[in-house]
Amino acid sequence: MPERDGRVSRIVAGVDGSPAALAALRWAVWQAALTGASVDAVIAWQYPMVTSGYAWAPVAMVEPADYGEMAEKIVTDAISSVVDPGSHVHARAVVQQGTAAQVLIDAAVGADMLVVGSRGHGGFAGALLGSVSQHCVHHAPCPVAVIRAGLDRAGKSGA
Repeated sequence: MPERDGRVSRIVAGVDGSPAALAALRWAVWQAALTGASVDAVIAWQYPMVTSGYAWAPVAMVEPADYGEMAEKIVTDAISSVVDPGSHVHARAVVQQGTAAQVLIDAAVGADMLVVGSRGHGGFAGALLGSVSQHCVHHAPCPVAVIRAGLDRAGKSGA
């Protein structure tokens, strides 16, 4: 995967701070080291919404810039915990406002692969595949790898 059509190969990894997302980023960095690709660690953020009566309204408990800053910290911490400082893999943080699924689909345009965790912070505890990873599997413009937390690269538990 080093170059395709005169450009450096790129792997996009979805990050949200969950164990599955960290496993996905770890797998993406491992794959990038094997193939010579770079990694875009992508996190999405949006204003939280609450309902009161019949309308949805944004919550104004935190300054708008703080959401982006919190997301930036989550993704940079994830990169720091996964990428070895001596590694030749180039990983960059990408922070975008929007829904996680759409931000990941948009980031995957032109990428060689999209890597997501099997499930993040939302949804049902017993679900094997979360709504974001399922959306990405069905709509991504490139191949998608879905990584479960707690599995090593060979698919065995305990990593």
